[in-house]
Amino acid sequence: MLRTAVETGLRVSELIGLRCEDIVLAPGAHVRCRGKGRKLRSTPLRKETVPALRSWLRERPSGPAEPLFPNAKGGGLTRDGVEYILAKHVATARRKCPTLTKKRVTAHVLRHSLAMNLLQNGIDRSVIALWLGHESVATTQMYLHADMAMKEQALAKTKPNKAKFRRYRPDDQLLAFLRTL
Repeated sequence: MLRTAVETGLRVSELIGLRCEDIVLAPGAHVRCRGKGRKLRSTPLRKETVPALRSWLRERPSGPAEPLFPNAKGGGLTRDGVEYILAKHVATARRKCPTLTKKRVTAHVLRHSLAMNLLQNGIDRSVIALWLGHESVATTQMYLHADMAMKEQALAKTKPNKAKFRRYRPDDQLLAFLRTL
């Protein structure tokens, strides 16, 4: 479930709404989901994820309309269920990666991580917006503001301004005019 979440960037509501029939594992593997505004979209899967999902589907024989990621009783997973599973795995990860102790990791953070990864790898904002099911490309603007490393790379590509900097000193005529205001 977490691998699918990280790879697809699905919202929690989209992830828990997935049914077995929403997974296509043939060539061109993808996940079909119903997002905000009941809009349908498809998100590609990496070829490395296909065997994991195929194995998962074999492990839990069920009908096509059954939840892809059920709770312990076989019903649909809830938001709290997703956060519980994530917290359990984050606790394990923190033992091997202490820097995670200072970070708050939520299911939504996984979505943002995918978006930042796509952006850092040169994927156009319009593609990211489509991938995440954003209504507008402007919604992906926040990812541009979030990545200081990208800003530093852009700055490194510019040439420094060689002009001498000095403080502006208005002349007496301008000061006299301003006093009359």
